[in-house]
Amino acid sequence: MDYFNLGQAGLKVSRLCLGMMSYGDPAILKWSLPIDQARPMVQHAVESGINFFDTADVYSLGVSEEITGRLLKTLFNRRDEYVVATKVRGAMGDQPNQVGLSRKHIMESIDGSLKRLGLDDVDLYQIHRWDDETPIAETMEALHDVVKAGKARYIGASSMWAWQFAQANAVAERNGWTRFVAMQNHYNLAYREGEREMIPYCIDQGIGIIPWSPIARGFLAGNRSRNADNSRRSEEDRKSHRLYNSDADWETLERAVKLGEKLGISSAQVAIAWMLHKPGITSPIIGATKMHHLEEALAAVAIQLSADDVAYLEAPYVPKIVQW
Repeated sequence: MDYFNLGQAGLKVSRLCLGMMSYGDPAILKWSLPIDQARPMVQHAVESGINFFDTADVYSLGVSEEITGRLLKTLFNRRDEYVVATKVRGAMGDQPNQVGLSRKHIMESIDGSLKRLGLDDVDLYQIHRWDDETPIAETMEALHDVVKAGKARYIGASSMWAWQFAQANAVAERNGWTRFVAMQNHYNLAYREGEREMIPYCIDQGIGIIPWSPIARGFLAGNRSRNADNSRRSEEDRKSHRLYNSDADWETLERAVKLGEKLGISSAQVAIAWMLHKPGITSPIIGATKMHHLEEALAAVAIQLSADDVAYLEAPYVPKIVQW
């Protein structure tokens, strides 16, 4: 496993990040795995060199954070051997102050996350989408105070307009507050809208890019066809059908399958390898509910694609409405 700086930050993260959304409470999120089923996969990830793990407070309403904290404590010898990222923004209850990016919610949420994780601090604390109802200066000052209190080492953001991300960092810089060091954006072979502005901005500013859904919620792994579904998540995940269902998407998948057959690898591995060849990408976030998912992703790190391979895969793409 190779390790890279998260953008210009000194933090070293593995070339792949394990997304912990896959592990939680099946009663809340049907396709998530409880801790006993999650353990062997997280253990294999650790043994393979992954040191970067991403979760969020809203994943199974905190159960994912609990599982993440419990497993990592048993699988690593020391806290400084692994990197934990979590997020704040989503609703953690039905009361008006249990959602958003207000100072109140951020301060209460970081304490809740740390308690569930069983940690004194997280390495990367991320805002989980933009909040139109809270001034960005309030959010950035609160995040700065979280860092200065020693509860988070770095801050990041996920899926927003590039102008919003730039505005947030500009507000922080003007006030001498902590700036974002990472962007967790929606990006994969079937959804490349980040190439317009967000990715170039991050490259220019030295911000690490840790895309979510590198295999398009399983679409690029071939988990469904035009006429039938064949995976439990695809059947339950209607968002996947909305995001990836155009003629161009299906042609992209077909090309990933064909190139995979030529190279002796799966279409999912083609999709991950493609992403790892793209400029600015630090550590894609992979999800795994089956051991072969994880093994394929790990093997994809070593796959080399030619410039012609990349051009072949990208040719069918048609720009889309921005969605996250």
